Amino acid sequence: MFMLPEPRMPAINRRLALKQSLALSAAAALSQNAYAAEPAAQHRDAKADGVEVILFQGDSITDAHRDRKRGAANDPSALGRGYAMLAAAGMLADHPSAELKIYNRGISGNKVPDLDARWQQDTIDLKPDVLSILIGVNDLWHKLGGRYDGTVESYETGFSELIERTQKALPETRIVICEPFVLRTGAVTDEWFPEFDQRRQAAVRVAEQFDLTLVPFQQMFDAAVKQQKPAYWAGDGVHPSLAGHALMAQTWRKTVGL
Repeated sequence: MFMLPEPRMPAINRRLALKQSLALSAAAALSQNAYAAEPAAQHRDAKADGVEVILFQGDSITDAHRDRKRGAANDPSALGRGYAMLAAAGMLADHPSAELKIYNRGISGNKVPDLDARWQQDTIDLKPDVLSILIGVNDLWHKLGGRYDGTVESYETGFSELIERTQKALPETRIVICEPFVLRTGAVTDEWFPEFDQRRQAAVRVAEQFDLTLVPFQQMFDAAVKQQKPAYWAGDGVHPSLAGHALMAQTWRKTVGL
């Protein structure tokens, strides 16, 4: 069957349509850029706040395969591949005049007693202006594996003593407590509960006891799993995926204000 060709749009109309399309695209890009800039606009001025040295401490979630042979500030290899590196990259980009020095001293497998054993060299001696601590998952995981016998009470007591020690040595340091978290997938079974929640609540109490900033990572992931399955955020229920680390970095910066 013979079909009539579709009418061609006159050249002048095509040019007008193209201009309109480009204008809409530009407006959309401007809107997206403005939205993307909103979180950064909420951040305080690190230089004005006197923030120069930032230290991330914790276990494997913070360690994130960092090169422990390299300990210099702002070294991508030394910062690892996780939320600490992503948060550091954002802060360095947003505060170029502050000349920030950002370190990662997380060590895979660490528990509260392990932090205490290396605290002088890996924390006190660095004299951080902001100290972020994420610790707690191994205190239970190793216990479930028969390699540790610490209780909820010893976790809370040890954590409190670590904070007291830090405040005595570094009274001007702002300490940030990161809420321990797990997702119900992979290695995280019913055996973890209710003790994990008890330990998580203990960390929250430590933050409240010393009036410290608390980064609500468990609350964050509880909301995230309503959008995508737990394994998307942390395959084994403990160690975050790339998306999980990115979400942590965003939440950390928003909560801390940097």
